[in-house]
Amino acid sequence: MFKKIILLALLSFGINLMANQKVDKLVLSGPMATVSHPLFRMIETGALSDIAKKVEFKLWKNPDELRALTLKGGADFIAIPTNVGANLYNKGVNIKLLNVSVWGILGILTRDKTKKTLSDFKGCEIAMPFRADMPDIVFEEIAKKEGLNPKKDFKLRYVGSPIDAMQMLIMRRVDHALLAEPAISIALRKTGSFPLKLVAPDLYRSDMLENEWGKVFKVKAQIPEAGMAVVGDIDKTIIKRFNEEYQKAMIWYKTHKKEAGVLAVKYVKMLEANGVSDSIDYVKLDTIPAKNAKKDLEFFLNILKTNNPKSIGGKLHNDGFYY
Repeated sequence: MFKKIILLALLSFGINLMANQKVDKLVLSGPMATVSHPLFRMIETGALSDIAKKVEFKLWKNPDELRALTLKGGADFIAIPTNVGANLYNKGVNIKLLNVSVWGILGILTRDKTKKTLSDFKGCEIAMPFRADMPDIVFEEIAKKEGLNPKKDFKLRYVGSPIDAMQMLIMRRVDHALLAEPAISIALRKTGSFPLKLVAPDLYRSDMLENEWGKVFKVKAQIPEAGMAVVGDIDKTIIKRFNEEYQKAMIWYKTHKKEAGVLAVKYVKMLEANGVSDSIDYVKLDTIPAKNAKKDLEFFLNILKTNNPKSIGGKLHNDGFYY
């Protein structure tokens, strides 16, 4: 009996010790795009309550805000374009890629339903968010592979964000815009809504750029575009728990489209619930550990290095980039 009492006391002490080892706060950060949406589910359900007293989400709206968050230690886990992660790592930032979860998210939304492939837009003006970052880079590399000059054969109108590009398209200030989901689906929803549909143009999806990437480079129709990274020196137990819960949240996101749309709007007001729900049918989502995505990632980043070394920090990263 005495031994049982001692054992229970030790067990209780161990549990209390673990509880006391919770960090005060974890900051999860990301853009309005799909890669961030599983984070909302994690926060909403208290998935990380065993390791953190408080978990919050911090939105980054453009690449400059993203870089500031990583350089100033403003986030613990951050959703990031893979080339930006490699760039920061090569510049000495303490960042490691945990996974690649977004493999297809980019497309051109157009007023001309006859335009399907990138080459169909030769000579056209296209609103383009994030100059020299992921959407622009993928567009440029496909164009080059197809024998086109991205600077001369297209009129690229650079804007600050996907929302800016979407609004220009809806208000008829441009006829075509390169967007990332869920902005494509949200724009289609908005132009079909009253009273906006009275003034907005009819819009159409072109082929997703990842499909064209697969054709021109003769690889699988997917691009390792974005994933989650850890910033700074975070305890391995915390990282393990984050990875587990992000994977669970991504599965929930893909299988609960309506609820996922509602939840996304709760955390990012500029989104639209039905548009987010629609977008899940078009994005390519598969949470692959960074080390397992190495082959695809290095194929992609080597192409960027050949044509624009600055986009990845001047060189291909070493294996220390992978968690």
